[in-house]
Amino acid sequence: MNWAHFILESIVYINAVLAFITVFREPRDISATWAWLLVLVFLPVIGFIAYAFVGRRLPKNRLFQIQEQEQLQLDERLALQRAELSSERNEADGVTATALGTVNLFIESDQAFLTRNNRVHIISDGKVLFHQLFEDIERAKQSIHIEFYTIYNDDIGNELLDLLIRKAKAGVSVRVLYDSWGSMGVRPKFYDPLRAVGGEAYPFLQTRSALVDFRLNFRDHRKIVVIDGAIGYTGGFNVGDQYLGRDKKFGYWRDTHLRIVGAGVYGLQSRFIRDWNATSRAKPLSVTNDFFHITKVKGETNMQIVSSGPDSDKEQIKMGYLRLINSAQKRLWIQSPYLIPDDSVLDALRVAAGSGVDVRIMIPSKPDHAFVYRATEYYAKQLARNGVKIFKYRNGFIHSKTMVVDDGVASVGSANLDFRSFKLNFEVNAFLYDPKVTAELAKLFESDMRVSELTTYDAFMQQSLWRKFKQTFSRLLSPIL
Repeated sequence: MNWAHFILESIVYINAVLAFITVFREPRDISATWAWLLVLVFLPVIGFIAYAFVGRRLPKNRLFQIQEQEQLQLDERLALQRAELSSERNEADGVTATALGTVNLFIESDQAFLTRNNRVHIISDGKVLFHQLFEDIERAKQSIHIEFYTIYNDDIGNELLDLLIRKAKAGVSVRVLYDSWGSMGVRPKFYDPLRAVGGEAYPFLQTRSALVDFRLNFRDHRKIVVIDGAIGYTGGFNVGDQYLGRDKKFGYWRDTHLRIVGAGVYGLQSRFIRDWNATSRAKPLSVTNDFFHITKVKGETNMQIVSSGPDSDKEQIKMGYLRLINSAQKRLWIQSPYLIPDDSVLDALRVAAGSGVDVRIMIPSKPDHAFVYRATEYYAKQLARNGVKIFKYRNGFIHSKTMVVDDGVASVGSANLDFRSFKLNFEVNAFLYDPKVTAELAKLFESDMRVSELTTYDAFMQQSLWRKFKQTFSRLLSPIL
């Protein structure tokens, strides 16, 4: 008997059995199941190591548990808002009959209040964003809450840290959450000078034992800043020099962020407090009026702050995207650096384009992650084949995550149009019901089109066989990218 052959066959057999047991022991959608089987079967040992870090489900043991009294108050307020909305059909309020369905969806799925009369400023340039943000932080009197996927130890990161240290010394409560993977290379001691003067900073949901309980695949992709409970920021920008166009690899960084004044800030503050309490259980924050100031502003934007993540099976932001796609009558303009939709979103986009809706999707013309970009090209090609206009942005790198629907509804946030944002990342988006904001975002899209290239299905088909192979192979891994 050839013992080497027997041992090899045994290893292959045992590996296959373990792969099936490993994948099917936890509930997951069929596409992710097959993707992980592919990895585990064809990459023995290496595949299991990868699965240990990025394939396990996130334990939901009381991650974001709300106290019973707070839940009762929230349920009471939501019930009042449902009744209020059911009697409203006034388009002057910015909540049209079409938009009411979206509003109700978020109230039911995410307990997301509809807030009225917010003042919203759209920011599409990193230099403008950080100038305004630092000015607002400089004026803070009580509290500064910051949550970012990426805060790098570079020029702008240190400038932010120095500013936070000064404010903490002045008696302002400073709290920072960051994602340890997104901020890779930044050691916890980077924040020691802030801690030394009373500030606090933690990596989101990091556990004591990375080998036992660390879930590398579930990232805090949210971008939230709340200052004195009155001014809020959210969108696509992170903190780093590359977001100001200082990285030659990317060039100019095109993104979209919102500065919000009004009750919409309450949604960002509530999200931050929940994330903080899930991370810093030794120093939890209470939901008090100190963090939710009444601001009397005369804005025109109605909005909901919606969050989603692997702590819930509801996929709130994805459901919102589907609702907007299906409700579009005239136009549906989307910007996303990563275009890896699941079947439900892919079919919805195809139906919209086939129904005569002007569907345009803008993606980068260069990769920041090789496999992700090739998968993006694969899906872009499929959508182009079905009448969707695909634009490749060529004035640097576009990282914006926006959706413009007809003339009155839009979304800006951290969630991309991909599996990861739908199922694996913790995300937050602002859904806006305002014709003026929608028109401004549409104007930005049109401006970006002037530095973009319309890429047709024929252009995709003229690409090399090797490039097409990489696209097809990357698509097989798309549920776990």
